[in-house]
Amino acid sequence: MSKVVGGVVSQERRAKAASITPVAWVVNGALELAEWVAAGRNLGALGRCSQWWLGDWIRYGNTKFGERYARAATITGYDPQTLMNMVYVASRFEISRRRENLSWSHHETVASLEEGEQEYWLERATEHRMSVADLRVELRAARKRERQEGESGEYEEIGVSGEAILCPHCGQELAVEALLESVR
Repeated sequence: MSKVVGGVVSQERRAKAASITPVAWVVNGALELAEWVAAGRNLGALGRCSQWWLGDWIRYGNTKFGERYARAATITGYDPQTLMNMVYVASRFEISRRRENLSWSHHETVASLEEGEQEYWLERATEHRMSVADLRVELRAARKRERQEGESGEYEEIGVSGEAILCPHCGQELAVEALLESVR
């Protein structure tokens, strides 16, 4: 039987109930639903956060010890280019600017932008619950509009009728007037 304190399964019980190896998550006996859910939350958090942790870890090592990517690659097992990317993204976002409700990949998508643009796109991704793919599509469309504006001096009019349309990527209902204003 598990020890429950304030509705939460104790860490001691959870550690005994399942373990992690380099290639598996192994159940060491029967889990109750609450234990299984807690394990899933922990695994999800680990997967979503590891790029930040590694990026910050390497930045520290580079600053403190002059370490470079070859040694970090040997230690972690990651490719040096992958580690460089982690460091780049981590260096573009101070901890206070990182959004817990968005993935590292959302941040990676906008890392090359200026800080104000990063904030705009991260806020937009949060507000509209954009997937990483949706965010990339939106960014490409915005860049295309910017190029068109640069060539013609203004945006092309969009022929849309009706009061609202659905985003083909996320299903969000968008007001036609708001869409037209966003491209003018």
